[in-house]
Amino acid sequence: MFDDLPLNVLRLLLGLGLGFAFGFVARRGRFCTLGAIEDSVYANDTRRLRTWLLAIGVAIIGVHALEVFGELDLTKSIYTGSRLELGGLIIGGLVFGFGMALNGTCGMGTLRQIGGGDLRAVITFLVMGVTAMMTMRGLTGVVRVAVTDPLAVNLGASGTQRLPELAGLSGHATTIAAVAIGLAIAAFAFMHRGFRATPRFAITGALIGLIVVLGWWATGIVGYDSFDTRRIESFTFVGPLGETVLYFMLSTALQIDFPIGAVIGFVAGAFAAAVTDGTFRWQIPANAAELKRRLLGAFMMGFGGITALGCTIGQGVTGVSTLSVGSVIALVSIVLGGRIGLYWIVERGRGVPNPVLANAVGVTAGKVLTGRVSCTEP
Repeated sequence: MFDDLPLNVLRLLLGLGLGFAFGFVARRGRFCTLGAIEDSVYANDTRRLRTWLLAIGVAIIGVHALEVFGELDLTKSIYTGSRLELGGLIIGGLVFGFGMALNGTCGMGTLRQIGGGDLRAVITFLVMGVTAMMTMRGLTGVVRVAVTDPLAVNLGASGTQRLPELAGLSGHATTIAAVAIGLAIAAFAFMHRGFRATPRFAITGALIGLIVVLGWWATGIVGYDSFDTRRIESFTFVGPLGETVLYFMLSTALQIDFPIGAVIGFVAGAFAAAVTDGTFRWQIPANAAELKRRLLGAFMMGFGGITALGCTIGQGVTGVSTLSVGSVIALVSIVLGGRIGLYWIVERGRGVPNPVLANAVGVTAGKVLTGRVSCTEP
């Protein structure tokens, strides 16, 4: 049935379908990186953080299963090369994380909000997409290269960034180690009684991890072309936002592929989830101050995400699923940047410890934060 389809069209269709599933699950499951950090810091509620960890654990296991049984070649991705963009990963991750806090959510969350009728997110999408293209190919790209290239590290003889190989493992030992790491992360997620008692979060994490694995399958196996110079990939939400904006402007000059399909499908899935559960609402910025904060946050995410080679999903789940040390560095930097951003917005100048601050705004563990920074639907 699909034998006569060009592979880019096949990847596009798979991106649309998997993106729809991702958007639907993410909105129904309140999957939000900044929201997870915010809940953990201010409400002492780690359930959404554990959702994220479960997604990572499932993705690690699934990707390495594909590598063994499906002949997925992860050396064709951007995550496993011998050149470690150390400066870009750290600087870009910190900038992205801080921008995520200013904006109220990341690139994935922006698409989830668009699906729910949030016009503020449309502004974020456009600014973030344009900035991403500028950082890949334009003015801010010059800054990126000048600042980060001197800080790159060549891992030399190892020829890879993957943690098992860096530890000296090879062959089946690499797969066994990867599966063990994935199982350990997933088990840690389930160690929390509140997480086990909330099936929605566990189901969300497992499904998102599986969807990321299927993204690798779509581009690296069923849609793979050995003559194509394009890297294999799964879900990420910085560069594809820029590609989508560019495609809308110059459709006849560009080849549509998995990333654009994933973006469009994600918005459609989030829209379906919002309509069917009654959370679709048209929303606009409350005031000029909020709009300025979002514009700056979107710019920082566009620049930081490209510089760090990914976002909370592109590095935090897709990249980490390969066990790339670079992805781990980027993820830690993004989380740290987000935490600094929350401090800047919420705590700076108040001089009170987090539990006192939480009590001051009526936050208790297990409840949705009121007056929150992250833009997460209830």
